[in-house]
Amino acid sequence: MSETTEPNVGSFTLSGHPAAEPVEVPEHVEWPLPNGFAWVFPGEGNNGELVRPVIMADGFNLGRSKLDVLYQGLEGGGDFALISELRRRGRDVILLGFEERSASILDNAEAATAAIMRTIAEQVGNTPLVVGGFSMGGIVTRYALARLETQRMDHRTALYFSYDSPHRGASIPVGVQAFSHFIPFANDFAKQMDSPAARQMLWRHYDKDTRTVGVAPERTEFLSALDRVGGWPRVPRTLAVANGRADGVGLPEVSPGDIALKVDRIYPGTTFYAQAQGNDVTVAQLNRRFPKDEQTVTTNGFPEIDGAPGGTLHTYKILADTLKKLGGATDLRYENVCFVPSVSAVAIRDVEKQDDLYVNIDKLEPQESEVDEFLCSSTTTGHTIITEELCTRLLDRLPS
Repeated sequence: MSETTEPNVGSFTLSGHPAAEPVEVPEHVEWPLPNGFAWVFPGEGNNGELVRPVIMADGFNLGRSKLDVLYQGLEGGGDFALISELRRRGRDVILLGFEERSASILDNAEAATAAIMRTIAEQVGNTPLVVGGFSMGGIVTRYALARLETQRMDHRTALYFSYDSPHRGASIPVGVQAFSHFIPFANDFAKQMDSPAARQMLWRHYDKDTRTVGVAPERTEFLSALDRVGGWPRVPRTLAVANGRADGVGLPEVSPGDIALKVDRIYPGTTFYAQAQGNDVTVAQLNRRFPKDEQTVTTNGFPEIDGAPGGTLHTYKILADTLKKLGGATDLRYENVCFVPSVSAVAIRDVEKQDDLYVNIDKLEPQESEVDEFLCSSTTTGHTIITEELCTRLLDRLPS
């Protein structure tokens, strides 16, 4: 480390939970697509032909999709091997990846559209398609299908699904977003936080130039684009599942206003706090020795979103582990925060108001949701973690 600069802790990115154990990826065919690519795994008994296709899109991160990592997450990241079960049932699995996962959702929807049309062109028989995705992948495919309908193009899809997708927006703690830009180097973490897709999906975004927090213009523009295509595909049945709970119970270990992570030795005194309600609420105290700088990051009118019911991301653990590797001392009070609130994943109520964010979804009329059917996890689970409970609902809804 230079004596005139603070170490660069921005070499990591925030992403979902990887597979616990390595899983071997079987033979597959690769399709090149505009802005993306796909891996095709034929179902059992289909003789290598596309007969009962299921298209599943990758989620958000920085860089090109790593479909081997996605495969392992779907097979060994939870308590259920989703791809193997689909193939055992004679379903052809098509994993959709993107050349740049952090690019605009509208751009990556081109890859989804191309995957759908190629699947239709190569399919044998007339079994309807299943199309959806994980996290951002559910938003990309939602837009692609809705746009095809406005263009009066037959996408032949009977079931659209989203798996912990942020239909009402996702959340990265504002203090963490600010810290990515506080690092005195150009870095991948800041690039990820300031990317087009992050700006489109985060319900509140930290602007590095003005050091203010608000709805990014890119999010407003994307939501308008979604409205122009009708918001949702109307032809297929729509199903949304959430890694978070439905009973309004959040993360008990997260206490609003309390310290989440405190740092010493490098970035000494830098402290992150759990999001609390109110105005002028401090969510981070940032300190840098070289070049010397200090910053207090505050929010106004936020709900207690860090501890809300929802699929979790191990945000502070990733940050603490990276700092420790560089010689920092960390006091980590809790590892996870809510990343996709349950109400966001199942498109019901909103994330901006405390009462809506913590509402008991089980007690609401199902018709309040914008999807035809939804299911929340019975326990809090990590964002996009594959569970038998959630996958069973998806498998039960596959078209014949």
